[in-house]
Amino acid sequence: MSEEPVRKDSEIRHPNSSMGCGHKDDKASLASSQIASFGHQPHQPPSTPASKEVWKKGGRMFSILLAVHLALLACTLVSSGAFEKIAVHDYDVFFLLTVMMLIVIVWIIFYLVGTSRCPDAILCKDSHAGPVWLRGGLILFAIFSLVMDVFKIGYYSSFYSCLSAIKIIYPIVQAIFVAVQTYFLWVSAKDCVHVHLNVTRCGLMLTLTTNLAVWMSAVTDESVHKAHSKLKKNMTDDIFRWLLKVGMRSSSAEECNCNSQICQIFKNGYFWLYPFNIEYSLFASAMVYVMWKNVGRFIDHHSHHIHRLKFRLFRRTFFVGIVLGLITLVSGLGVLILYEVQVNSSTESSKKRQALTMYYIFNIVCLGLMSLVCIGGSVIYRFDKRDMDRHKNPTRTLDVALLMGAALGQYAISYYSIVAIVASTPRDAISALNLTYALLMIAQHTFQNIFIIEGLHRQPPKEDHKHDSRQKDLYGLTFVNINAVSLRVPDSGSTLAPSTASGTEAMNPSDLVRSLTAPKKMNWRRKFLREISMFLLLSNIILWIMPAFGARPQFDNDTELNFYGDSMWPAIVDICLPFGIFYRMHAVASLLEVYIMS
Repeated sequence: MSEEPVRKDSEIRHPNSSMGCGHKDDKASLASSQIASFGHQPHQPPSTPASKEVWKKGGRMFSILLAVHLALLACTLVSSGAFEKIAVHDYDVFFLLTVMMLIVIVWIIFYLVGTSRCPDAILCKDSHAGPVWLRGGLILFAIFSLVMDVFKIGYYSSFYSCLSAIKIIYPIVQAIFVAVQTYFLWVSAKDCVHVHLNVTRCGLMLTLTTNLAVWMSAVTDESVHKAHSKLKKNMTDDIFRWLLKVGMRSSSAEECNCNSQICQIFKNGYFWLYPFNIEYSLFASAMVYVMWKNVGRFIDHHSHHIHRLKFRLFRRTFFVGIVLGLITLVSGLGVLILYEVQVNSSTESSKKRQALTMYYIFNIVCLGLMSLVCIGGSVIYRFDKRDMDRHKNPTRTLDVALLMGAALGQYAISYYSIVAIVASTPRDAISALNLTYALLMIAQHTFQNIFIIEGLHRQPPKEDHKHDSRQKDLYGLTFVNINAVSLRVPDSGSTLAPSTASGTEAMNPSDLVRSLTAPKKMNWRRKFLREISMFLLLSNIILWIMPAFGARPQFDNDTELNFYGDSMWPAIVDICLPFGIFYRMHAVASLLEVYIMS
């Protein structure tokens, strides 16, 4: 059998790296011939295909520069539109975001049509990118985002006569953008594209930048709304005097009257749904970044092991982690409700102190237990026999970077709080609880990052490592009955049972069948790791819900505000807290993957 010779690198290099389907024959034919040769020679390692691009980093650099300039422009408009004294209005921000989303929608349609018409556009897929649980979470957040857009349309339509038309057009375009992008990521998250390379990179970076711009706009709008909600309830509070001092812009359509009941429902509804839209934008940005990294990538499936992981939630578990996690989740919801009622509806300082005490005690207990569990999980990893996974994995690299980067937001808030509490006088019980809460927040983030990162770098367990060679040789057979097995396992001279020829006692075929069909036992280390992962997952959910849906002890406790002043402390919290909230939801996704891999 003859093998097709590999072409020289000079024969396949062309300067035009972004041409269409008809001008990529060199790279596609080379990859196709290698894939074909894999089928005839499954045990021969393939040679690394030469890249058609003259300068791969050049295409990436150009798309990154495009994304940086667009992100800075969007950040400038969004931050400027939040203040009354700056002559940038919110409808200017909406206009920019609407244009960006329309361009992305057109590009996504171009991508889907272009790749469907080119049979060799996607030569391989990244098995680690876009797992089904991540895409399922994206769809869940997309549904809530669509509901939020419906509420926005209803709210702005209630007084359209005194608003700019862009405020009604924006949520309509955003709903279309969410629907199109969700379908695009569901079907294309694993793609390794090999056509229109530079155009694809620029399109993906534009999509990523658009999601980040929408995220910045949503975070800013939500922060302004929460600040003005508190301003109306307590005009004398220091944080709200800061708002008046800097001249923060009022919430959307403040000059228009929203007196009807349906208008109030729409207004309150879409602000309560903002956390889901914020998480949707960040989830989509992460998935788009992995697609960008996979543009032009060849994956060698012979050396790149593909793990087929199955999600079995209530199998082989003691239910301890699930029960403790559910208790923490339900208790946290009760604490959040009581906290919101006592802080927002009562003007008595004693009620406010009781709410803060309850909030800090719950978080101290929860964070302390999570820290101990993470330490226990790290100790169990020391006895884990699984090998480390050192293959190239852009998804895992991004997960680790996001965990470490997003934790910096909560680190910053905690260290600022520690300095303010230690340097302030007098010190009371609330200050002691706040100090303990800040210290435990730092410790829990650190220990949890260590546990998650080590779990993501572990190989999935091998179920067949305890079976002997005679059992392994029979894994490739299809058994119909015992007699069929006995015909394939002769007494001597068999290639399937070589040990019998050397005098070793032969195993009864029925014993082989029973051993192969018997359920595998999960060792104690894997069981404990699954319990730990499930408990941490549910605990991170409630720690995401509490700040995402209104709990702001950083503002309700006056220690930091009095120490840093009316302008510095709100700026620190408004910048760092969104990263802390995102950390919790990203930790949930990573812990789910650790749970499945255990």
